[in-house]
Amino acid sequence: MKIGLAYDLKADIETGRDFPEDALEEYDSKEVVNAIAAVLQSLDHDVVKLGGGRKFLSGILRKEIDFVFNIAEGRGNYRSREAQIPSVLEMLSIPYSGSDPETLTITLDKPLTKQLVQDAGINTPPWVVISSLQELKNMPDKYLPIPAFIKPAFEGSSKGIRLSSRADAISQIRSTVRTLLKRYGQPVLVEKYIAGEEVTVGIVGNSPPLIVGIMHIIPRKIFKTFVYSLEVKRDWRKLVEYECPARFSSSIIKKIKDASLMAYKTLGCRDFSRMDFRLSEEGIPFFLEVNPLPGLNPESGDLPIMSYKMGWTYNRLIKSIVEAALARYGDVFKSSHNI
Repeated sequence: MKIGLAYDLKADIETGRDFPEDALEEYDSKEVVNAIAAVLQSLDHDVVKLGGGRKFLSGILRKEIDFVFNIAEGRGNYRSREAQIPSVLEMLSIPYSGSDPETLTITLDKPLTKQLVQDAGINTPPWVVISSLQELKNMPDKYLPIPAFIKPAFEGSSKGIRLSSRADAISQIRSTVRTLLKRYGQPVLVEKYIAGEEVTVGIVGNSPPLIVGIMHIIPRKIFKTFVYSLEVKRDWRKLVEYECPARFSSSIIKKIKDASLMAYKTLGCRDFSRMDFRLSEEGIPFFLEVNPLPGLNPESGDLPIMSYKMGWTYNRLIKSIVEAALARYGDVFKSSHNI
């Protein structure tokens, strides 16, 4: 089968002085693309590196692609940018891995995602959204949660999330919101900060989805208030320990599993995903956000790391994602491509 790889490389994205320092954080490197391609080739597939943006459009129209393995994050500052590649593929009736355009659009919108999971009965921290400097000015102090956690509303890969994202005072909240509004050009989410343990959950598959692992992120040094921020993720080997499987009580593990699978179903996630929670001091998991296109860097991606700790190889992880996606398209597609 001829598999196209859709991706966005850091090296292919132009930035200027007005872009934030972490503007390219969610995009991939050649090493990640080559690692995925190597697995697909080991499974006897022909791999075509399509890239992203205009290069992708040119390639997908010229080459006869049977299936696309998609990790493209999309271009621009749009909250629907992750849906760009899947939308084109659906228009061309080309099968692909991962969630569909609707889910990818919804889940990049953090406030909308929180509303949907809350309506489904999943705990998530209370929040407000501030869309402009005028709205910030008019926002009464009583509506701002304290302590607060503050982040851009339409970003992934911890963009805009720093050690300073936690705020204990109204003045600090307002200052951080003001900075993010100017820096990222999008609304800002201000949610109640949940003191407790940081947890991320990896899921692969569809019928039924399988929880690959529940990973507890443990700081290696004492933080007054730990934030799993961009600074920490960039230096994770030094700053955190990844405990997987997480050593929580069986009742807490069940709560995390139930919330994860419910969110996966509610949001329409497909094939693979990763979800972040805060476990409160009372043992209640609070949903923070979901990444339906989790990083697959074989060295530093949270999903690959937890899969290794659960006894999986990188080959098994990529193969499982492909198999889950192909299964959705049915036996007719698989038989016609000798799968």
